[in-house]
Amino acid sequence: MKRIAVLGSTGSIGRNTLEVIRNLNRNDYPVSVEYLTANSNVKLLLEQIAEFMPKAVCIFDKTAFESVKSSSVSVRSELLCGSDGVLEIIKRDDYDLLVNALVGFTGLVPTIEAIKLQRDIALANKESLVIAGGLINEMLKSSCSNLIPIDSEHSAILQCIRGESLNKVKKLTLTASGGPFLNYSKEQLNDVTVEQALKHPNWKMGNKITIDSATLMNKGFEIIEGKWLFDIDIENIDVVMHPQSVIHSFVEFTDGSVKAQLGVPDMRIPIQYALTYPDRVASDFPRLDFGTLKELTFIKPDFDKFECIKLAYDVMKMGGTYPVVLNASNESAVDLFLKKKIKFPDIVSLIKNALDNHNSNGEIELENIIEIDKQVREFVSSTVLL
Repeated sequence: MKRIAVLGSTGSIGRNTLEVIRNLNRNDYPVSVEYLTANSNVKLLLEQIAEFMPKAVCIFDKTAFESVKSSSVSVRSELLCGSDGVLEIIKRDDYDLLVNALVGFTGLVPTIEAIKLQRDIALANKESLVIAGGLINEMLKSSCSNLIPIDSEHSAILQCIRGESLNKVKKLTLTASGGPFLNYSKEQLNDVTVEQALKHPNWKMGNKITIDSATLMNKGFEIIEGKWLFDIDIENIDVVMHPQSVIHSFVEFTDGSVKAQLGVPDMRIPIQYALTYPDRVASDFPRLDFGTLKELTFIKPDFDKFECIKLAYDVMKMGGTYPVVLNASNESAVDLFLKKKIKFPDIVSLIKNALDNHNSNGEIELENIIEIDKQVREFVSSTVLL
């Protein structure tokens, strides 16, 4: 029996993780859900509690916590509240794998605490590595923790390099669907709406990551994540637009050979690989039908139209705490766009402004990262108010 703790169980990755667990149990790979955390979706959380009967549940939102606490539905799980409750769950030793499906900066401290406590982590929170990849990799050197990526692109790379020597890897190529605006001109992006940006052509995801996929910041983050996960120079990570989202990544080796991992665009597949790694377990998820695939196309990214990819390369070259600024300004700008307070192109403008106004003069330690994150968010908000 593999015992799982899921951080962010009511979000897109969390819901898919629980669907994977149902599949694993149907296929004689027993998995138990020991802990769940959620933000404020009381209805769904109560359904999850009733089905999986976790030992404890943590609810971030205080109002939602009180709602669950006073619910007429019988809740036998221990109830915890806020970030302290999440850390309490991480500290417990009666689970085998922590699934970090939290969104944004919120996921950083849980990742770091889990590594300190020697916990294995299935990581969907790419921001942890974007913000503090160097710090996390240093911690992993003296920890027994294993960090297993959930992102489809990095899961694909993990599958392609299995059995290979990392020093034989020459280049990684991440694929990107291009999102809903692949065929838009830069001028057309001025008038796109929140509703249009939330209509991703291939993937069903949460709002924040869907907007990141529309700006291609999500791909920029994955470039940074790939550097830290696979210990490869940023110059040796490429991106190619692949609208069909069938090939999830390529790995080129020093002899010229290239491996690719293919699959339908369904997050349950990389999630299951992360939960069962290094094993493979049967599933009833959709399969590729090569007879119906009309074409697989690849397009070089337009860095002028999708500047966020270039910004990711730039901040890694600048080093220091610039990646912290990249993430904080992006989260703030995306939130403002979702609230319809800024236009779509303003997301990039705000990020560039925050980077231009930052001096990387502090140590890359957790306390400094938290302080910079706070300052950048305040800077972006004040800029918009002006």
